[in-house]
Amino acid sequence: MPLDPQAVTLLERIKVANAPQYWEVSAPQARELYMKTRAAVSPPLPEVAHVENMRMPGPAGEIALRYYRAHGTKADDLLPVLVYFHGGGWVIGDLDTHDNLCRALANAGRCAVVSVDYRLAPEHKFPGAVDDSIAATHWVHANAARLKVDESRIAVGGDSAGGNLAAVVSLHFRDTWGPKLSLQLLAYPALDFTNTTASHRDFADGYLLTKKSMEWFAEQYLNGPQDVRDWRASPIFAADLSKLPPAFVITAGFDPLRDEGKAFAEKLQAAGVSVTYECFEGMIHGFMGMGGVLAAGNHAIYRAGQALRTAFASASESQTAALHRTR
Repeated sequence: MPLDPQAVTLLERIKVANAPQYWEVSAPQARELYMKTRAAVSPPLPEVAHVENMRMPGPAGEIALRYYRAHGTKADDLLPVLVYFHGGGWVIGDLDTHDNLCRALANAGRCAVVSVDYRLAPEHKFPGAVDDSIAATHWVHANAARLKVDESRIAVGGDSAGGNLAAVVSLHFRDTWGPKLSLQLLAYPALDFTNTTASHRDFADGYLLTKKSMEWFAEQYLNGPQDVRDWRASPIFAADLSKLPPAFVITAGFDPLRDEGKAFAEKLQAAGVSVTYECFEGMIHGFMGMGGVLAAGNHAIYRAGQALRTAFASASESQTAALHRTR
């Protein structure tokens, strides 16, 4: 399938703009650049029932959170919740860059969303982001009553680097008997720091996310070569992928990360995990956050919402069945 015409137009606009590449500037400058470009590609800001900034104690200081409740819900409704980790190569991105996307996911999933402002590299190397993501998910579970969310219906999700963190949190909770998760929502996730797949070679340049950018992100985030195959950095190398939450994996056809997302979905399925895999063939990396210029981004959010609603409904049915068995 060819590159989507809307993606062609966007890539041409980016080329004409001739903005600096992330690897050509400092991390703080890259964050500013990312913030400026998000507004130009985002759809109108979705209305939600409630938005609130919060803070929680973390492993190395306070972690900022942003809490959303879906449009049309009431303050006392007990909602399922998605704990969301933003993308940005573990270096850029924050609560503001993904505000639009988190609002849209809350509405599409008819749920609450807690967006996590985990520590960024290079100021905080691996596994700082992992530790914060685990702590935030535990905090949401422990504070379910305060948040008016159902502790038995918690999903984790993220895009790109955030998808990496969601996969790692899912593995950690399985191995530590943490809260049972309803779904892992992985949007074009970064799962393999070896960067050796065919899609990394085929789309190394010219499709927004480049080989040099990936190398720069890795250099900022990892401590050295010893981290590359650590499953907390590259979850595709986890020794056992069984007994994990159901997964909804989205990839893009012209994305360097496409093949590792597909491979991870196949490994999960082979391990007995329920998986829905969907490749948006004509799309580029990051398209879910570009609904203002890429119609497929809005469709992907709709599909993610369907996956969330289905997973939450299944969790409710399982809980009801368990209650009947104990009577």
